[in-house]
Amino acid sequence: MKLLVTGGAGYLGSEVCRQALARGAEVLATQHERTPPQGRPVRLDVRDDEAVQRLLMRHGPDVVVHTAYVPSGPELDATIVRGSAAVAAAAHRCGARLLHLSTDLVFDGEQGAPYDESAEPRPVSDYGAAKLEAERLVLRAHPEALVVRTSLLYGKAEDESRKGPQEELAALGEVEFYTDEIRCPTIVGELAAALLELAGRADAGLLHVAAPEAVSRYELARRLRAAAGLDPDAVRGAPSPRSGRARNVALDSARAAEILGKPLTGMGRSA
Repeated sequence: MKLLVTGGAGYLGSEVCRQALARGAEVLATQHERTPPQGRPVRLDVRDDEAVQRLLMRHGPDVVVHTAYVPSGPELDATIVRGSAAVAAAAHRCGARLLHLSTDLVFDGEQGAPYDESAEPRPVSDYGAAKLEAERLVLRAHPEALVVRTSLLYGKAEDESRKGPQEELAALGEVEFYTDEIRCPTIVGELAAALLELAGRADAGLLHVAAPEAVSRYELARRLRAAAGLDPDAVRGAPSPRSGRARNVALDSARAAEILGKPLTGMGRSA
């Protein structure tokens, strides 16, 4: 299998590349600013529609895993919305299976979590709105694509010593963590493995893939500090601001658990 991973230098993308290589796949990892630590680097700016088309037609991957994104800023729309649409159109044109990564933040957290795939999205942040629009454009351009919504990622790749971003935040101590923002923290390595399993299937449309336990950002930080041998009581908690923050966006991943044969473990496993 030839796999192309956008965002190959990123937290999730690099782990997908690492596991795919271990499974014997040929792996192309796109490079924008940083060099991907795994796979064969190929330069790509997903904001350049023509470059995306040329790259995919030149290399003809069997599967594209689209993880590239920005969390905020002036390039939010260009990267997430237009970039995702370009990747989807190119993948469809070259006959590649597409797994597109999305987020629990397409929901507002006010409509009765946990949310399954039939729930109506109502994003309250610019990031969530961009991700929702990207979902719609991806499925329009590539109807056979699988849009995978997931949650906060944590844990480190097995061949890397650096902490994940959630561990880094928890270790700072002076950061305030919200007590009323509920999500389903998911181990990055487990999500990467799930994506590779799904790459070999024909499932299409929306799929929620996250660990089953829903916890607050505050509780997650406490658990991560404790797992690192730090004092969990040093974590400061507070309610989130009312504007632009989703509350309980826990995902119902029962369908993914059925497809994969088991649920992800998440916080049920040692952080």
